[in-house]
Amino acid sequence: MIQNILNRRTFVKAGLASVAIASMPKLVMAMSENNVFHLTAKKTNYALVSGAANSELWTFNDIVSGPEIRVVKGSEITVIFKNELDEPTSIHWHGIRIDNKMDGVSGLTQDAVLPGEEYIYTFTVPDAGSFWYHAHNMSWSHVARGLYGALIVDEITPLFDKDHDITLMLDDWKLDSQGKLDIKSLGSLMEWAHAGRLGNLITVNGKFRPEIKLKQNENYRIRIINVANSRVSAFDINQLDAKIIAYDGQTLASPRKINYSPLIIGPAQRVDLLITPKKNEPFKLIDLGSNEPYEIAKFIIKPNLIAPPPVPKLVPNKLLEPDIGNAIKQKIEIQGGAMSGMRAPIYRGKRMSMMDSMRNKQVWALNGIANLGENPMFEVKRDQTIIIDFLNDTSFMHAMHIHGHHFKILSRNGTTDNEQAWRDTFMIGPESTTTIAFVANNPGKWLLHCHMLEHASGGMNTWFKVS
Repeated sequence: MIQNILNRRTFVKAGLASVAIASMPKLVMAMSENNVFHLTAKKTNYALVSGAANSELWTFNDIVSGPEIRVVKGSEITVIFKNELDEPTSIHWHGIRIDNKMDGVSGLTQDAVLPGEEYIYTFTVPDAGSFWYHAHNMSWSHVARGLYGALIVDEITPLFDKDHDITLMLDDWKLDSQGKLDIKSLGSLMEWAHAGRLGNLITVNGKFRPEIKLKQNENYRIRIINVANSRVSAFDINQLDAKIIAYDGQTLASPRKINYSPLIIGPAQRVDLLITPKKNEPFKLIDLGSNEPYEIAKFIIKPNLIAPPPVPKLVPNKLLEPDIGNAIKQKIEIQGGAMSGMRAPIYRGKRMSMMDSMRNKQVWALNGIANLGENPMFEVKRDQTIIIDFLNDTSFMHAMHIHGHHFKILSRNGTTDNEQAWRDTFMIGPESTTTIAFVANNPGKWLLHCHMLEHASGGMNTWFKVS
């Protein structure tokens, strides 16, 4: 049966309906003493599809989807990281406005942690919200193998109790004909130069099509985290009667019902939804991000005739608003990839030939430069507002991520963005423009890259400095 399931070109489709359905895969909580956590990167044997052979995944603490680290806003936490893999790696704390030396970017803020060695991360979490952590050395390989986990920061007074606060980590896996993780295809130039690595199986917290049990007439916060290398998910949240209460870890002033569909959630993005089941009828979470709708989970509703409770009052984090009138400006042109007219980019200070570009797999560029240059793309003084105009001169969508800061989107394709939500990652379509603004109030060397991880490794990766 596995052979038939996995021979399809895109998503795993009809055959998977007969695979065993998992119950709600609640994330394993990371244990701590005085906010000291231990994370060990190691090899883990795990069957991604019921009845298939085990895959060799790379995980933190032998847990698929990683242990969920949960702390309170304003806490200082310490993570003692040990690398038991055969390759160097590191941990990036995605979305946290963190002390720069703790950002976990090997080659920029730290050296990768060698096999058998330890590294201690200590930092404060300034914002309540949905964040995550993942490997940041050879991310295109390490994240694809499973090196990630959720980092949830509770409000000082939590808005939802643990039974009504649910984290869903969405990942896609590329499986071979035996149902095992396809390792041989990792690093494929075809993936790097096109849309990135796209799997044929989607899991939620490491499980295929889990059933999530809720109660009728009760409020739930559903935290959706897209941890896939490159897959873009999309959902009709209006069909779920859901409202948005946070983007990328930043809570809104009040729950927001959107007037469009679908809601796109790109790689590394997070969205918190408020769901209050009105009927005791099951409903499905359908991903519309592929050519055909794809069921990834099912909500089972237990009857409950009480009146719905009031929605908790949301408490946004306090971030500095951009000073648009006194901002400096920067333009970034996204270039390269298949079907591109880009000349070979500059790499390691030298202009490559097209042959060298293909050989080194440096097929993307930002302003003509592939991967980290010796000098920052731009440098700003602390507390300076910066406006960045992005032009996507490629045939593909990209998920642009900025480390250490959150920003607001000012416009898309010349049209003012009315959401005015804080983000750390935004999607930009082919041949499109997006303008963002933020206050550069976090000193250090910060990465700016596409979070389609194959695109980043293939050249769409730069840095800026806040002095």
